[in-house]
Amino acid sequence: MTDEKKIHKHGGKSSKEILDASEVIKNVGILPGDIFLDAGCGDGFISLEASKIVGNDGKIFAADVHEISLDILRREIEEKNILNIEPLLTDITNTIPIDNASIDVYFTANVFHGIVGNDEIDSTMKEITRVLKDDGVLAIVEFIKVEGTPGPPMDIRLEPQEVMDNIFNYGFEKKIVKKTGPYHYLLLASKK
Repeated sequence: MTDEKKIHKHGGKSSKEILDASEVIKNVGILPGDIFLDAGCGDGFISLEASKIVGNDGKIFAADVHEISLDILRREIEEKNILNIEPLLTDITNTIPIDNASIDVYFTANVFHGIVGNDEIDSTMKEITRVLKDDGVLAIVEFIKVEGTPGPPMDIRLEPQEVMDNIFNYGFEKKIVKKTGPYHYLLLASKK
């Protein structure tokens, strides 16, 4: 799809002010040693929080299409001497430079509505299926669909069932849907 036909522009905004990274990571349930992909990571505020949990035996891949956002993350990694985060400049709707079946948790926050809106679901879901381990978890954080709350226009926000409708045919089933903060919900899914 050409940029002119996309209804949603990926990248460039941080959700740090409206989404509590520690609450999100606690709700996702990552473990020490996990390999975690933060797809559409922006400035990496979720990646930074996840890196504390996965520890030295785990790894965070922080993937984004926006070089400026990744530069913010790279500076923080360098300043804090963080060794378990690898920034990746890549388009998550295409091929991600990560091995097959190597990810324990594929995480994305405030990105999925744009993927659906831009009709990039097929290529994205095939890539998620490729990189996620058979017992891995797909974790999707999205804006609640409530007027007057921060986020994208109402017509492109997704209810949890709409997210499930988009991932079900790719072999995923819902594990849990949980509110995470005042403006978001978290949907956890696993391969069937």
